[in-house]
Amino acid sequence: MSFFFTRKRKKTEYKTSAVPAKIHVQEKSEGNTSKTTGFFARLDWERMRIQFVVFLFCLIWCGLWARAWYLQIVEGPHLSMRAQRQHMATELVTGRRGMILDRNGQVLASSIEARSVYARPHDIRDPLQVANTLGPILGMEPQKLYNQLSTTKRRFIWLKRKIDDFSASRIQESGLAGIGLTKEYDRVYPFKHMAGQVLGFVGLDDKGLEGIESSMDERLGCPPTRQVVQRDATGRRFYMHREGQSEPQGEDLTLTLDVQLQFIAEEAIARTVRQYDARWGGAIVVDVESGDILAWAQYPFFNPNSYKDYTSLIYRNRLAADALEPGSTFKPFVMAAALQEKKVGANTLIDCERGRWSNKNFTIRDTSRQGVLPASKVLRYSSNIGMAKIGLSLGVPRFHKYLQDLGFGSRTVVPVSESRGILRAPKDWSTIDIMATSFGQSISVTGLQMTQAYLTLLNGGIYKPLRLVREAPPVDEPHTRVFSEKTTRIVMDMMRDVVEEKDGTGRRARVDGVEVAGKTGTAQKADRKSRTYGSKRLASFVGFLPARNPRFLILVMVDEPTNNQFGGVVAAPVFSEIAGKTMAYAGATRLGSEPAPMQKIPAQAEAANKHHGRGLKLAGLSADYLDEIVLSLGKKATVKMDLAGQLSKAGSRVPDVMGKSVRNAVEMFARAGIVPEVKGNGSRVVRQSPPAGSTWPDEGAGKTDYILWLSER
Repeated sequence: MSFFFTRKRKKTEYKTSAVPAKIHVQEKSEGNTSKTTGFFARLDWERMRIQFVVFLFCLIWCGLWARAWYLQIVEGPHLSMRAQRQHMATELVTGRRGMILDRNGQVLASSIEARSVYARPHDIRDPLQVANTLGPILGMEPQKLYNQLSTTKRRFIWLKRKIDDFSASRIQESGLAGIGLTKEYDRVYPFKHMAGQVLGFVGLDDKGLEGIESSMDERLGCPPTRQVVQRDATGRRFYMHREGQSEPQGEDLTLTLDVQLQFIAEEAIARTVRQYDARWGGAIVVDVESGDILAWAQYPFFNPNSYKDYTSLIYRNRLAADALEPGSTFKPFVMAAALQEKKVGANTLIDCERGRWSNKNFTIRDTSRQGVLPASKVLRYSSNIGMAKIGLSLGVPRFHKYLQDLGFGSRTVVPVSESRGILRAPKDWSTIDIMATSFGQSISVTGLQMTQAYLTLLNGGIYKPLRLVREAPPVDEPHTRVFSEKTTRIVMDMMRDVVEEKDGTGRRARVDGVEVAGKTGTAQKADRKSRTYGSKRLASFVGFLPARNPRFLILVMVDEPTNNQFGGVVAAPVFSEIAGKTMAYAGATRLGSEPAPMQKIPAQAEAANKHHGRGLKLAGLSADYLDEIVLSLGKKATVKMDLAGQLSKAGSRVPDVMGKSVRNAVEMFARAGIVPEVKGNGSRVVRQSPPAGSTWPDEGAGKTDYILWLSER
């Protein structure tokens, strides 16, 4: 082995030794190539490789920075907009509308969460499938829905607004591309028709269209705001609330109305309108000391929950918007003006012409044939002739000024849509106009204006504005004195005789145990076709009690009654019923004692919201004389008054609303006269208090919270 290795090594060495000679010869023949080969031989290839890699990375890095600069600076705005369209969206969100409460915190109007269905036609892949799926859910004809989706060029269309929660859940589960749900709010009126014409209603876009909802829309409504929503990979949206950001909400509004007194007035006026087959009827109850309107009733009723089912003739607030000739209820103001100007005195004798008097081709008739009467009895017998002679003694300028100071011919400060009435300029008055106006013709006023004028009379002759909103700012207009206290006292005594004396026209307005004062009215209504007075009448009565120290002012109007048309027969009994129950509700004491002041409830809406009682009961009544008051009012066994507008009779136990939609749950509690507090932003009830199946807590047991907790499902 060693020998073989040695021989082989030598041979190799031999061959190797021969090579240099050959190479040497070539180097001599190619001198330039030798120099180049020497240059490359001297290079540090390892270092060059490192430098090349560094250079390559620097080049790539610069390219990336250049690309980034191009995308961010040049293409940045365009790409940002595309990204927002893909992953973010903005929606115009309308916040929750403020609640409307009565003076005791009972909710008259509230907003609950609802869902509305919309479509983006450009994102719909199969309009036929969408139409066949949505049609049965929304109660729409699939063919009509298909035509709407396939032919429209709009990028956004509403399919149905404010659907029920069950339908919304089915649509959400279907997962149809291009179909979405958005959150809106539906207006709910728990007491249904109660104070319907006063409250008004809200349209689909959550804007007030009538009544308080319209006149106070700026305060109740919530300005729409742009809200950013993020979409996931499948296009589903979810809301991103910023820290400390709360959902926009309108301001709550507390009215001076009292739910229980409102029910009393509505019940009385509805019964009379039906009894006499009248066109409509209305009543207003006012607290004289504060000027607060405690009740504002009108029949036929109007339920704002289904406002589309009614015409404007029904939801029109006639007590404020209809200007009518008042008739004899206007006479006390004319008498007060004459007394103030010393044209007549309480004992001034006036010839009533035995019931018929002609003057300048104008004949005036009375219902009774009276001769010479002292001025104090002219109101008691409601003599048109006597009042016409008193009006003539005033003269046009003074007469007109008193009417202006009382508020006739101008709107009140009550935030409702109202008419100015008709009070012509003095230059347009003739002698006949003076005489006719003196007994309530040739002038048109609203029921609200009449109430305002009587409040001035009962306030010692000083103008006091009516109030319907508890938090209303002070009125800037001066409280001018129209009549002296002496004048108002004389007129009030005359009005007391109208009711309390045996021969007065308002005897049916009496209330047991309390002195009442008032004035009846039976106004002729003009016939547009014949352009003269026809056979139709407006029966009315305006009164106050107690007569010596007025606490409540009540106006009653019944338009076009049949069977009987006299205010003393038709309207006076309505006053008696409302006045008696109002005094009982307010806690009036026995005969001869001063009435206790009404319970004052804080007007703050926040405090009112925390107080929810089951139904309403009479407050401030002593057990010693409770039965006596009940009997005097004609009641039989109970003093609890059922609330108007309940959905149906409530059970004796708290209902089980777990898993139900918020709308259904609120309706079930509303049957017991309760509007529960709702917590959470979901659509289904996951917890309730008090628990289902428990008995309703007794009002006397203390404050009880009725709460529903919601969660998304």
